[in-house]
Amino acid sequence: MLSKENQKHNLISYEIEDDVLTLKEVLLDKLNMSVRFISKIKKDKSIFVNGQFKRLNYEVKKGDLIKIKIKEDPNNFECENLRINVLYEDFDIILVNKPPFMVVHPTKSHPKGTLANGLMFYLRDKKEKPRIRFVNRLDMNTSGLLVVAKNAYAHHILSEDMSKNLVTKKYLTIVKGVVKKDFGTIDAPIYRPSDDSIKRIVHENGQKSITHFKVIDRLKDATVIEVILETGRTHQIRVHMNYIGHPIIGDELYGYVDENLIKRQALHAIELEFKQPRTKENLKFKADIPEDMKDLIKKLKEDENANT
Repeated sequence: MLSKENQKHNLISYEIEDDVLTLKEVLLDKLNMSVRFISKIKKDKSIFVNGQFKRLNYEVKKGDLIKIKIKEDPNNFECENLRINVLYEDFDIILVNKPPFMVVHPTKSHPKGTLANGLMFYLRDKKEKPRIRFVNRLDMNTSGLLVVAKNAYAHHILSEDMSKNLVTKKYLTIVKGVVKKDFGTIDAPIYRPSDDSIKRIVHENGQKSITHFKVIDRLKDATVIEVILETGRTHQIRVHMNYIGHPIIGDELYGYVDENLIKRQALHAIELEFKQPRTKENLKFKADIPEDMKDLIKKLKEDENANT
């Protein structure tokens, strides 16, 4: 049994409720730890039962308290006060609302000013030194909800849940043209033509990719759409919308660009629903639509009214 009060980003506490089990069985079956993670904590000698280090074949019994210390070096990203919009935080995760025009992770072309740099400042201010890992990613010009794991255990559990389609990822986008169907599913494989290609295409040799959409509003030569991803391929929504003939407005790579309307792709990760990796509590979050997308909808409605 996991108690919220005893958990920290670098310490997992678990009280045995069952009959006799080996420590390894508890880690694998009760805490769903990966073999790789178990090997690491075994090597670090960071598994304790009732305060004493124990090996994996040790038999635990009801009432025993297991504690696992997570030993990780913090990221060495430069700290920057970027006023990151943190919507939720606990001992395992941070949930943020990423603004547009911000890269998630430092790269050669973007060594500073990234979400990771801002998170390092945020955590340092709280006197925490976890090793942060991004569970999901958003393109630089896509805004919205991002989950960040504070330790390898939380990252493993959430990544597994994503691969099993147990995480609901909902987006809002504004596309060129009027989509006729109220609902639809795009089941089209996405392929990267070459290793140095940024752009993806729909191709039979690609990975299976499924996108569900629902029309929210029809405007003048544009449609507001809600999208749910069943798979999580790079640029999936952007590729699929372009594939069906309704590219995202503002998308320089796949879409329809008019800087008088919006200066980036009109795509926002609006909702996330998943289970807390340790407590299994259901968590659901929604992010407000950013101002530039609100302005785009307003402009399109004004154009529609002007022509009626």
